[in-house]
Amino acid sequence: MELSKPTQVLDSLATHGDMMSHEHDSAATATGKRAPRYQSHSLDECITNLSTPRGPKPVLKSMVTTACERNCFYCPFRAGRSKMARVTFTPDAMAGAFDTLVRAKKVDGLFLSSGIIKGSVTTQDKLIDTVQIVRRKYNYRGYVHLKVMPGIERDQLAHMMRIADRVSVNLEAPTEQRLAALAPKKEFLRELLQMLRWANEIRAADPHQKWASTVTQFVVGAVGDTDLELLSLSENLYRQLGLARVYYSAFSPVSDTPLENVSAASATRQRRLYQASFLLRDYGWSVEDLGFAGSGFLPENVDPKRAYADAVLRSAPIDLQIADREQLMRVPHIGPKAVERLLKARQQARIVDLTQLRALGISRPEDLAPYVLLDGRRPPQQLALFPGA
Repeated sequence: MELSKPTQVLDSLATHGDMMSHEHDSAATATGKRAPRYQSHSLDECITNLSTPRGPKPVLKSMVTTACERNCFYCPFRAGRSKMARVTFTPDAMAGAFDTLVRAKKVDGLFLSSGIIKGSVTTQDKLIDTVQIVRRKYNYRGYVHLKVMPGIERDQLAHMMRIADRVSVNLEAPTEQRLAALAPKKEFLRELLQMLRWANEIRAADPHQKWASTVTQFVVGAVGDTDLELLSLSENLYRQLGLARVYYSAFSPVSDTPLENVSAASATRQRRLYQASFLLRDYGWSVEDLGFAGSGFLPENVDPKRAYADAVLRSAPIDLQIADREQLMRVPHIGPKAVERLLKARQQARIVDLTQLRALGISRPEDLAPYVLLDGRRPPQQLALFPGA
């Protein structure tokens, strides 16, 4: 069913408002919370407060069509799944509906995706047409995130990167073999990874142009993928292809799909992947710094930075007075901003007491005691109330 009026779009979104709940572009995804089920009865459910490159915003998350000719094994929109209502919006109707919500001050951003009908190139044109109407007809200059369909043309991608703030190419899996088990009609190298390579080349060819940032997403835990596989590729994407962020979506089985009997992935595992990914992106860590078990998974009972500190810094503590920026970023509770404050503070006074760290905005400085030296000495540590507990 194709809907061509903005009012029809709004009515349909009120019925299928969570159609984008499987897409992650939010700071909340790092908390370990699981996405809701694919059923809703409110327009508000497709409006999400997201962390965007322009700051936190209420964003409309929607699709041009919920029909799809691909058969991804995990996806509620896969071809042949009878339980999914199929609805298609024309670019004019979707753009008009979005403008209505903007004028009503309900949203200030658009995250637009789609199922694939009549091929990726044709589908991508529908998304591009929608945003061009939003930009030109309705003069909207705010945040837009566009989903890249697999295997589109390079010129389409370049055009998207001009009119959007962010584009996403969802790799879904960390290797060609894992993708084949998850989405057999997608080609890992030609249709997905190539899009990310092109995006990096487009930015490099004209660094003065304001290009959209690039992100990707993995489906975690459906087909035997390991944390080592996911984070090794994530590191390469950050270092070599300039990705702004990698998203990790803990697999949750959907009825009437080939993976409906596969167990859901742990929300804690999702959270640990985000924590490790931020260490790779923002803290200058490498995959070799992360503590994987022999099976290639991060421990779920402790965050990766704390695991590193327990394994390394307890026996080789870092002197806060003389350590460089990279070393300071290894200490739990000390992030990039705190490092800058610490480097500046120690130019004016020696760091000799944990209370000085609290004044610098470092939370629970007493927790740092096992991992640091203060002016060459170990700080006093509070004894455990119940040793061995």
